[in-house]
Amino acid sequence: MEPLNRRVFLQWAGVSWLTPLGSLLAQAAEARKGEPAHSVIVLWLAGGPSQLETFDPHPDKAIAGGTRAISTAVKGIQLAEGLERLAERMADVSVVRSLVSKEGDHERGTYTLKTGYRPEPKVVHPSLGAICCHELPAGKTDVPRHVSILSNQWPGRGGFLGDEFDAFKLGDPSERLPDVTSHVGMPRFDQRVRDLDIVEDAFAKGRRQRVEATQHRQTIEKARTLMTSEQLQAFDVSREPADLRKAYGDHPFGRGCLAARRLIEVGVRCVEVTLDGWDTHANNHGLVKKQLEILDPAFATLVRDLKQRDLLRKTVVLCMGEFGRTPEINRLEGRDHWPHNFSVALAGGGIRGGQVVGQSDPEGGKEVVDKVEVSGIHATVLAALGLNPDKENATKIRRRFKLSEGEPINQLLDV
Repeated sequence: MEPLNRRVFLQWAGVSWLTPLGSLLAQAAEARKGEPAHSVIVLWLAGGPSQLETFDPHPDKAIAGGTRAISTAVKGIQLAEGLERLAERMADVSVVRSLVSKEGDHERGTYTLKTGYRPEPKVVHPSLGAICCHELPAGKTDVPRHVSILSNQWPGRGGFLGDEFDAFKLGDPSERLPDVTSHVGMPRFDQRVRDLDIVEDAFAKGRRQRVEATQHRQTIEKARTLMTSEQLQAFDVSREPADLRKAYGDHPFGRGCLAARRLIEVGVRCVEVTLDGWDTHANNHGLVKKQLEILDPAFATLVRDLKQRDLLRKTVVLCMGEFGRTPEINRLEGRDHWPHNFSVALAGGGIRGGQVVGQSDPEGGKEVVDKVEVSGIHATVLAALGLNPDKENATKIRRRFKLSEGEPINQLLDV
């Protein structure tokens, strides 16, 4: 039998221990029919997007500040004006509107949302992407399995799992991937590698353990494999039809989302694509409008493209930022930091579409209905990947941490 995952356990938990073994096995097999997802795409909205101008509009309320809402393909669910294309895909997308955090600082908020843990002075927790790469099968993937496109200063880290799980960072996919092409012919290149081996062997004498801990040789081997791999073409979005590239959007973020789809096709476990510019302390409405012109077509086309290729059920798409924005509009016509209740959107990976989880206060208070902790978002994604959030990993000093301290959102999962 395969190891029990959370979904199987929840179904078994309600079964009497007197049930015949054959029935238990049949139920376990039935529970495993739906193959779990194997990749995650994180659309990272850096700066803290306003929930009121994105996934949680409150039209005709004072906190809206004039923001209007639009209907979606799912009756009763509205999004903010400017997300018209995503609204058409709402049957595949769900929104959590009651997310809460205790971190209202950009760096600490980013750390919390990306790892599911608040920062600690003596440990660096692995990001969601690092956990995916550590826990899921490696497969036959030559390119890095954790990729950050258009990364800012806080990309996904491997944390205590190791630097080898750090995100591989790159910029606009329209640009040539740097440092993957030799500047000399292969015979000379191979000779340089052999010369390097001689130097490294000499250096390692008497300090072998410390040298091996750097994993320098493994890094060199991975780099050499990458340089000659046909999978490098996954980074090249120019190979896609012009009409599809146009649908994603002729800008770095749109190309990043298209590259993300290409990368998971070759086995990459997590791709993070950053859209910066959501720190709207001034001119919130004007700035968000421009951001939505980028986000809406890219997000909607990504969901559609994945679904048409039968990849959506295998890929979790998570759209989020480090916190939300204040219900009050300040004197600069902006909104300030607000971690007390904000929103994220999820799609794919067996996560039920067309759902709304939780409710924020339409009058702008801090209280929410059906509160969801940040760790709950992580636990939900991990469960969709067939991973047990309660599994523990140890740091070098034997401190043990669960993959997530949260509980999966059952409303979003088929449990």
